Amino acid sequence: MRERTFNWDDPQALASAVRQVSGLDFLRGISEGKFPAPPVMQMLGADRPDVNDIQEGQVIFPFRPQEFHFNPIGSVHGGVYATMLDTVMACAVHTLLPAGTGYTTLDINIKYLRPLSLNGEGVKAIGKVISINKSTALAEGQIVDAEGQIYAHGTSTCMIFRPKGG
Repeated sequence: MRERTFNWDDPQALASAVRQVSGLDFLRGISEGKFPAPPVMQMLGADRPDVNDIQEGQVIFPFRPQEFHFNPIGSVHGGVYATMLDTVMACAVHTLLPAGTGYTTLDINIKYLRPLSLNGEGVKAIGKVISINKSTALAEGQIVDAEGQIYAHGTSTCMIFRPKGG
């Protein structure tokens, strides 16, 4: 029997901080340790992204599959793929938003292309904004290995909540 425990910081403090700085500065702050990682990243066992991998309209998050990500057939569960892709696509949108502007995922579409298993190698989840306007944004994401082989591809529409007059 294996066991796993993890800790996380108060998500309300993080939610308060997100309203004070631009999305780009917020995500870079998480990367640099100025802000705690969100609880979902702790749950997934995901590493913080490198600050250089957070740009306007694009983010890259490292991910190393572990046994606790597995489904009954011995590969990473599709929900883990979906969570990583939802994260990077939404974060790519967040990089383009000013302080005080919120967003949420309206829909997500994932195509699973190959199984991901334990081979000691990590992968990266890449999110890019395709289009953004006043009320919505469209983003795409991929999970790829070091050779550029694609394991999953996704698209997402995010609703943007701008402050009144913004």
